[in-house]
Amino acid sequence: MAHPKPNPFRYFNSSPEVIRLAVMMYVRYPLSLRNVENLLHERGIDICHETVRFWWNRFGPLFAGAIRKRRMRDGNFSCERWHIDEVFVKVNGELHYLWRAVDHEGEVLEFFVSKTRDKTQALKFLKKAMKRYGRPEVIVTDGLRSHGAAMREIGNLERREVGRWKNNRAENSHQPFRRREAAMLLFRKTKSLQKFVAVHSQIHNHFNSERHLVNRETYKQRRSAALAEWRAIAA
Repeated sequence: MAHPKPNPFRYFNSSPEVIRLAVMMYVRYPLSLRNVENLLHERGIDICHETVRFWWNRFGPLFAGAIRKRRMRDGNFSCERWHIDEVFVKVNGELHYLWRAVDHEGEVLEFFVSKTRDKTQALKFLKKAMKRYGRPEVIVTDGLRSHGAAMREIGNLERREVGRWKNNRAENSHQPFRRREAAMLLFRKTKSLQKFVAVHSQIHNHFNSERHLVNRETYKQRRSAALAEWRAIAA
Protein backbone atom coordinates (compact mmCIF):
# COMPACT_ATOMS: atom_id res chain seq x y z
CA MET A 1 0.00 0.00 0.00
CA ALA A 2 1.44 3.33 -1.10
CA HIS A 3 1.89 5.92 1.58
CA PRO A 4 0.45 9.39 0.89
CA LYS A 5 2.96 12.11 0.14
CA PRO A 6 3.68 14.36 3.14
CA ASN A 7 2.17 17.82 3.02
CA PRO A 8 5.01 20.24 2.14
CA PHE A 9 3.22 23.06 3.99
CA ARG A 10 2.70 21.15 7.23
CA TYR A 11 5.24 23.09 9.32
CA PHE A 12 4.21 26.55 8.13
CA ASN A 13 1.73 28.86 9.81
CA SER A 14 0.89 30.68 6.57
CA SER A 15 -1.66 29.11 4.24
CA PRO A 16 -0.55 27.38 1.00
CA GLU A 17 -2.50 29.98 -0.98
CA VAL A 18 -0.40 32.82 0.45
CA ILE A 19 2.85 30.93 -0.15
CA ARG A 20 1.91 30.18 -3.77
CA LEU A 21 0.93 33.81 -4.33
CA ALA A 22 4.22 35.13 -2.92
CA VAL A 23 6.33 32.71 -4.97
CA MET A 24 4.40 33.47 -8.15
CA MET A 25 4.70 37.24 -7.70
CA TYR A 26 8.43 37.11 -7.03
CA VAL A 27 9.41 34.69 -9.79
CA ARG A 28 6.94 35.64 -12.50
CA TYR A 29 7.18 39.43 -12.28
CA PRO A 30 10.25 41.75 -12.11
CA LEU A 31 9.70 42.57 -8.43
CA SER A 32 12.15 42.79 -5.56
CA LEU A 33 11.62 40.96 -2.28
CA ARG A 34 10.46 44.19 -0.65
CA ASN A 35 8.10 44.91 -3.55
CA VAL A 36 6.39 41.59 -2.92
CA GLU A 37 6.28 42.30 0.82
CA ASN A 38 4.57 45.66 0.22
CA LEU A 39 2.09 44.28 -2.33
CA LEU A 40 1.09 41.51 0.06
CA HIS A 41 0.75 44.05 2.87
CA GLU A 42 -1.79 45.94 0.75
CA ARG A 43 -3.79 42.72 0.64
CA GLY A 44 -3.70 42.37 4.43
CA ILE A 45 -0.86 39.83 4.51
CA ASP A 46 1.93 40.89 6.86
CA ILE A 47 5.21 39.05 6.18
CA CYS A 48 8.89 40.02 6.02
CA HIS A 49 10.80 40.19 2.74
CA GLU A 50 13.15 37.53 4.10
CA THR A 51 10.12 35.24 4.36
CA VAL A 52 9.53 35.74 0.64
CA ARG A 53 13.17 34.81 0.01
CA PHE A 54 12.84 31.67 2.12
CA TRP A 55 9.56 30.66 0.47
CA TRP A 56 10.80 30.92 -3.09
CA ASN A 57 13.99 29.02 -2.23
CA ARG A 58 12.02 26.31 -0.44
CA PHE A 59 8.95 25.98 -2.63
CA GLY A 60 10.09 27.36 -6.00
CA PRO A 61 11.87 24.13 -7.05
CA LEU A 62 8.91 22.09 -5.74
CA PHE A 63 6.41 24.05 -7.84
CA ALA A 64 8.70 24.05 -10.90
CA GLY A 65 9.18 20.28 -10.63
CA ALA A 66 5.43 19.72 -10.47
CA ILE A 67 4.90 21.89 -13.57
CA ARG A 68 7.66 20.12 -15.51
CA LYS A 69 6.32 16.69 -14.55
CA ARG A 70 2.83 17.61 -15.71
CA ARG A 71 4.06 19.06 -19.01
CA MET A 72 6.20 16.00 -19.71
CA ARG A 73 3.28 13.70 -18.91
CA ASP A 74 0.91 15.61 -21.18
CA GLY A 75 3.51 16.06 -23.95
CA ASN A 76 3.25 19.84 -23.92
CA PHE A 77 6.47 20.39 -25.84
CA SER A 78 7.60 20.08 -29.44
CA CYS A 79 10.49 18.27 -31.11
CA GLU A 80 9.66 19.79 -34.48
CA ARG A 81 11.93 22.83 -34.30
CA TRP A 82 14.30 23.98 -31.57
CA HIS A 83 15.95 27.36 -31.21
CA ILE A 84 19.22 27.47 -29.27
CA ASP A 85 21.02 30.57 -28.08
CA GLU A 86 23.24 31.73 -25.25
CA VAL A 87 23.59 35.04 -23.39
CA PHE A 88 26.18 36.28 -20.96
CA VAL A 89 25.28 36.57 -17.29
CA LYS A 90 27.51 38.03 -14.60
CA VAL A 91 27.82 35.97 -11.42
CA ASN A 92 29.61 37.85 -8.65
CA GLY A 93 31.34 39.97 -11.30
CA GLU A 94 32.51 36.99 -13.40
CA LEU A 95 31.20 36.33 -16.89
CA HIS A 96 29.13 33.17 -17.39
CA TYR A 97 26.93 31.97 -20.23
CA LEU A 98 23.31 30.90 -20.01
CA TRP A 99 22.37 28.45 -22.78
CA ARG A 100 18.70 28.07 -23.59
CA ALA A 101 16.71 25.81 -25.91
CA VAL A 102 13.13 26.75 -26.79
CA ASP A 103 10.64 25.15 -29.14
CA HIS A 104 8.94 26.88 -32.06
CA GLU A 105 6.20 28.18 -29.72
CA GLY A 106 8.66 29.79 -27.30
CA GLU A 107 8.39 27.16 -24.56
CA VAL A 108 11.66 26.90 -22.63
CA LEU A 109 12.81 23.29 -22.92
CA GLU A 110 16.23 23.24 -21.32
CA PHE A 111 18.92 25.54 -19.94
CA PHE A 112 22.57 25.24 -19.02
CA VAL A 113 25.04 27.55 -17.24
CA SER A 114 28.74 27.47 -18.09
CA LYS A 115 31.85 29.61 -17.82
CA THR A 116 32.74 29.19 -21.50
CA ARG A 117 30.82 28.64 -24.73
CA ASP A 118 33.16 26.26 -26.52
CA LYS A 119 32.43 22.93 -28.19
CA THR A 120 32.64 20.99 -24.91
CA GLN A 121 29.94 23.08 -23.24
CA ALA A 122 27.76 23.10 -26.36
CA LEU A 123 27.98 19.30 -26.48
CA LYS A 124 27.02 18.97 -22.83
CA PHE A 125 24.01 21.20 -23.36
CA LEU A 126 22.78 19.40 -26.48
CA LYS A 127 23.16 15.97 -24.87
CA LYS A 128 21.30 17.15 -21.78
CA ALA A 129 18.40 18.51 -23.86
CA MET A 130 18.18 15.51 -26.19
CA LYS A 131 18.33 13.01 -23.35
CA ARG A 132 15.16 14.54 -21.92
CA TYR A 133 13.21 15.44 -25.07
CA GLY A 134 14.70 13.40 -27.90
CA ARG A 135 16.17 14.67 -31.17
CA PRO A 136 14.35 17.54 -32.87
CA GLU A 137 13.74 17.67 -36.60
CA VAL A 138 15.47 21.04 -36.94
CA ILE A 139 17.80 23.02 -34.67
CA VAL A 140 18.13 26.75 -35.36
CA THR A 141 21.27 28.45 -34.02
CA ASP A 142 23.29 31.58 -34.53
CA GLY A 143 26.69 31.53 -36.23
CA LEU A 144 28.63 30.36 -33.18
CA ARG A 145 31.03 27.65 -34.40
CA SER A 146 30.70 25.70 -31.16
CA HIS A 147 27.15 24.73 -32.17
CA GLY A 148 28.26 23.31 -35.49
CA ALA A 149 31.19 21.43 -33.96
CA ALA A 150 29.00 19.87 -31.28
CA MET A 151 26.24 18.91 -33.72
CA ARG A 152 28.78 17.38 -36.08
CA GLU A 153 30.07 15.16 -33.28
CA ILE A 154 26.63 13.81 -32.42
CA GLY A 155 25.73 13.35 -36.08
CA ASN A 156 23.07 16.04 -36.16
CA LEU A 157 24.69 18.67 -38.35
CA GLU A 158 22.35 18.17 -41.32
CA ARG A 159 19.45 19.27 -39.10
CA ARG A 160 21.01 22.63 -38.28
CA GLU A 161 19.77 25.93 -39.68
CA VAL A 162 21.68 29.19 -39.35
CA GLY A 163 20.33 32.61 -40.19
CA ARG A 164 20.48 36.15 -38.91
CA TRP A 165 16.75 36.48 -38.29
CA LYS A 166 15.79 32.81 -37.96
CA ASN A 167 16.72 32.65 -34.28
CA ASN A 168 14.59 35.54 -33.06
CA ARG A 169 12.46 33.07 -31.10
CA ALA A 170 15.44 32.22 -28.85
CA GLU A 171 16.50 35.85 -28.61
CA ASN A 172 13.03 36.86 -27.42
CA SER A 173 12.95 34.05 -24.86
CA HIS A 174 15.76 35.76 -22.94
CA GLN A 175 13.77 38.96 -22.36
CA PRO A 176 11.63 37.84 -19.37
CA PHE A 177 14.74 36.53 -17.63
CA ARG A 178 16.66 39.74 -18.34
CA ARG A 179 13.91 41.84 -16.77
CA ARG A 180 13.87 39.53 -13.76
CA GLU A 181 17.66 39.59 -13.49
CA ALA A 182 17.71 43.39 -13.28
CA ALA A 183 15.20 43.38 -10.42
CA MET A 184 17.34 40.87 -8.51
CA LEU A 185 20.49 43.03 -8.85
CA LEU A 186 22.39 40.19 -10.57
CA PHE A 187 23.53 36.91 -9.04
CA ARG A 188 26.26 36.10 -6.53
CA LYS A 189 26.60 32.33 -7.00
CA THR A 190 26.37 30.02 -9.99
CA LYS A 191 24.20 27.66 -7.97
CA SER A 192 21.73 30.47 -7.28
CA LEU A 193 21.59 31.32 -10.98
CA GLN A 194 20.93 27.71 -11.98
CA LYS A 195 18.26 27.34 -9.32
CA PHE A 196 16.45 30.53 -10.25
CA VAL A 197 16.53 29.85 -13.99
CA ALA A 198 15.08 26.37 -13.41
CA VAL A 199 12.18 27.82 -11.42
CA HIS A 200 11.66 30.87 -13.61
CA SER A 201 11.58 28.93 -16.89
CA GLN A 202 8.89 26.52 -15.70
CA ILE A 203 6.68 29.22 -14.20
CA HIS A 204 7.10 31.30 -17.37
CA ASN A 205 6.05 28.29 -19.47
CA HIS A 206 3.03 27.69 -17.26
CA PHE A 207 1.65 31.21 -17.60
CA ASN A 208 2.71 31.74 -21.23
CA SER A 209 -0.63 32.05 -23.06
CA GLU A 210 0.69 33.37 -26.40
CA ARG A 211 -1.37 36.49 -25.96
CA HIS A 212 -0.28 38.01 -29.26
CA LEU A 213 -1.64 35.02 -31.25
CA VAL A 214 -5.17 34.72 -29.84
CA ASN A 215 -8.18 36.92 -29.29
CA ARG A 216 -9.08 38.46 -25.96
CA GLU A 217 -11.66 35.84 -25.00
CA THR A 218 -9.32 32.91 -25.64
CA TYR A 219 -6.54 34.62 -23.76
CA LYS A 220 -8.80 35.16 -20.71
CA GLN A 221 -9.81 31.48 -20.73
CA ARG A 222 -6.18 30.34 -20.90
CA ARG A 223 -5.15 32.77 -18.18
CA SER A 224 -7.89 31.53 -15.85
CA ALA A 225 -7.02 27.89 -16.54
CA ALA A 226 -3.32 28.50 -15.83
CA LEU A 227 -4.14 30.26 -12.56
CA ALA A 228 -6.47 27.46 -11.47
CA GLU A 229 -3.78 24.85 -12.20
CA TRP A 230 -1.22 26.92 -10.29
CA ARG A 231 -3.44 27.04 -7.21
CA ALA A 232 -3.72 23.24 -7.35
CA ILE A 233 0.05 22.63 -7.38
CA ALA A 234 1.23 20.69 -4.31
CA ALA A 235 -2.32 20.78 -2.98
